[in-house]
Amino acid sequence: MLQHSDSRFPSILIIGAGFGGLGMAITLKKAGFQTFTVLEKGNSVGGTWRDNTYPGAACDVQSHFYSYSFEPKHDWSRKFGLQHEILAYMEHCVEKYGLADHLRFNSEIREAAFDEALNEWTVTLTNDEVLKANVLITATGQLNQPAWPKVNGLDRFAGKVFHSARWDHEYDLSNKRVAVIGTGASAIQFVPEIAKQVKSLSLFQRSAAWVLSKPDRPFKRWEQTLFRVLPIWDRIYRYLIYWKNESRALAFTKFNGLLEIFAREARKEARKHVTDPEKLKQIIPDYQIGCKRILISNDWYPAINRPNVNLVTEDIDRVDEDGVVTVNGTHYPVDAIICGTGFKASEFLTPVVIKGRSGITLNEAWENGASAFKGITVSGFPNLFMLYGPNTNLAHNSIIFMLESQFRYVLDALRALEKYPGSAMDVRQDRQERFASIIQSGLKGSVWDAGCTSWYLDANGKNTVNWPGFTFTYRFATRHIDTADYQFYYPTKPA
Repeated sequence: MLQHSDSRFPSILIIGAGFGGLGMAITLKKAGFQTFTVLEKGNSVGGTWRDNTYPGAACDVQSHFYSYSFEPKHDWSRKFGLQHEILAYMEHCVEKYGLADHLRFNSEIREAAFDEALNEWTVTLTNDEVLKANVLITATGQLNQPAWPKVNGLDRFAGKVFHSARWDHEYDLSNKRVAVIGTGASAIQFVPEIAKQVKSLSLFQRSAAWVLSKPDRPFKRWEQTLFRVLPIWDRIYRYLIYWKNESRALAFTKFNGLLEIFAREARKEARKHVTDPEKLKQIIPDYQIGCKRILISNDWYPAINRPNVNLVTEDIDRVDEDGVVTVNGTHYPVDAIICGTGFKASEFLTPVVIKGRSGITLNEAWENGASAFKGITVSGFPNLFMLYGPNTNLAHNSIIFMLESQFRYVLDALRALEKYPGSAMDVRQDRQERFASIIQSGLKGSVWDAGCTSWYLDANGKNTVNWPGFTFTYRFATRHIDTADYQFYYPTKPA
């Protein structure tokens, strides 16, 4: 149980040690909060950047903007950061801000329940250990639960099977016949890398992705020096990246026709690199650009054009002991199957069971789709704050910017709680519903409403993932907490 050293400062549990959890912890520490613990199911920090170690893993947001505003890094090696460099940056933040004593690894949550009698959250780990705290902050992200393909017979396969988010570095792909299921953001990065070493690669594509060239290159030494000796230039550079990215929001939300400019660029790149006419026909999407995540790569199309890469667009019927069989009966014998099928992005907090007031679970509260006030709080779940919650994902800018807006909002909420020691704050249902209505209205007519199937949509076809607008409007909306949006409850049983 966490120690309640000062009744004015609530004890806090943070779930997850990725960018959200670490940034929240640093924000708390800088504000004077000490009674907090970060619970991490893995054995180290990093979240998705710890888990995704596949060849070619990198970020599709520029390095200087995919980092905390309060902790600039001047010596990024490239314009777009590589996995190992981003992970090292996060480890640096842990050391610099003294978070080691607040971190608990190998601590996976099974259930969290709110006790109305004491205004406490009781958190049960998978090893049955029980922790208690006044405040629960979730920072599990949207890309932490790998989505496995629903393919019959995958468990019967006699060869090697693994997910790209759980890459098996012990398995040598050299001269192997490999099947890759999926052509999403991860496959875009690892397929070009492994295509160079495998004997053959059968790439099973359910739908093509729109792929734009990546404006990436290494930073020159003098550029890194300039960032270091002129911090103002680092800030200006970051500012320029922000507005360049932010300008794209209009195309996604209001003026979808502008995206055709990028579609033409993608078609041009494909025609430039893919000489096989059949592959070229299959690699160009038939849905509106932006409806699914737009991907960036400089080596995807050249990889597709390789003679040892076979692009398969027929649906998979089943997997047998030694290969993959499509619905037309074609059998593809392979030695290994790599699933590049992404994550359960719309299944927030899965598989943790969260119980709020009157024992209602979050799954029950969300039976018609995930929803949260400003993407952070849910009615019926007092003193529960979510980072990277429903409808706070972006298609045009850095999620770190959104997270920092949420850090400020949660900190403001904690300061409100300080004024009412022992209380718990619960967002009013009508405020949450009004906010959700505004969000869904904003999504209507957006490019994500164009009719394609994507991970932005939940099982009911509702977009519970994306923020339908500018990031500066979100920052303005979360600049401080309005306590009129909340009800404050005192424990029914004194502690």
